[in-house]
Amino acid sequence: MTGANESGTPPSPGGGDSPAVPIHLRPARPADLPVLVPLLLRLKRLNEEFDPLLRVRDDAESQAREVLKASLNDPKAILLAAEGVGPDRDKVVGFVHAILRERPFYTPEMEGVIVDIYLLPLYRRHGVGEYLLKEISSQLKAKGAGVVIAEFPAQNEIASRFYAKRGFRAITERHARSL
Repeated sequence: MTGANESGTPPSPGGGDSPAVPIHLRPARPADLPVLVPLLLRLKRLNEEFDPLLRVRDDAESQAREVLKASLNDPKAILLAAEGVGPDRDKVVGFVHAILRERPFYTPEMEGVIVDIYLLPLYRRHGVGEYLLKEISSQLKAKGAGVVIAEFPAQNEIASRFYAKRGFRAITERHARSL
């Protein structure tokens, strides 16, 4: 994997045969949980800004810890940590979390579902998101997924544009209302 240029700034991903990205991607470890939990909470709080029906619970920190911890031991889950390079070497600056799920009525029979993807703002717009998407898709395919799905809040226009630019389109919708 490639890293920052000599000035320490993230490289542009467009040059050369293989795009350079300012991260190192690896499987998450239990020791990463103290860093991954706040990153996941930042994502969930961002979701809350898009839609009040996604209000973050008071116990969200403990829930995040349990969800991520369970994914570390789940053979149908993939949790990857993105570490910075250069001055942020060995610092987790983002993550991607996906699961493998059966499609009992459709082919392909298995789908890979990206449930969470988050990068600290400094690492955005340098090709890192696209790199995370490519890597998680590859790993989901290796686990048997025939299609990759991204789940995110419908009101999140940023995510919608990101995935649409990369060939994703809506195939199902979920509608909700408060009771």
